[in-house]
Amino acid sequence: MKRIYSVLVENRAGVLSKVSGLFWRRCFNIDSLAVGETEDPRVSNMIIVSSGDGRVLEQIEKQLNKKIDVIKVKTFDENESVSRELMLLKVRYSRENRKDIIENCELMDAKVIDVSGTMMTIQICDTPERVRSFLKMLQGVRIVEITRTGTLAMTKCGD
Repeated sequence: MKRIYSVLVENRAGVLSKVSGLFWRRCFNIDSLAVGETEDPRVSNMIIVSSGDGRVLEQIEKQLNKKIDVIKVKTFDENESVSRELMLLKVRYSRENRKDIIENCELMDAKVIDVSGTMMTIQICDTPERVRSFLKMLQGVRIVEITRTGTLAMTKCGD
């Protein structure tokens, strides 16, 4: 079972280390972690995706709420959120597979953002599931480098 934690924290040195240390000490797994400033530069938002059984996920929330630098913790499941992940990948292409790569990009709404004689850099920003699907579609392509943001998420808009 996965849970998403939106953790508002004071934006100062050492806070990320304290939060990640909590996970390390308790042997909790972090599936994804993304941190960024909010509209208030004194506050950052950490989006942490973790998995485990119900007891573990509840314990994570309780431990996060005990941290001094933590302002607020919101938790939600994947089906209650809008989530996106950004991935950049550099692939080596040949004359034979170039067209297939571009067609896969068009199908998945990915963009080729840089090209050389033998390599191209592709950007995709989509749900984590679609990003994984796009990677599977490129199984036969030589991937040179990948960088990913991890999941960014927020609760869905209510009526």
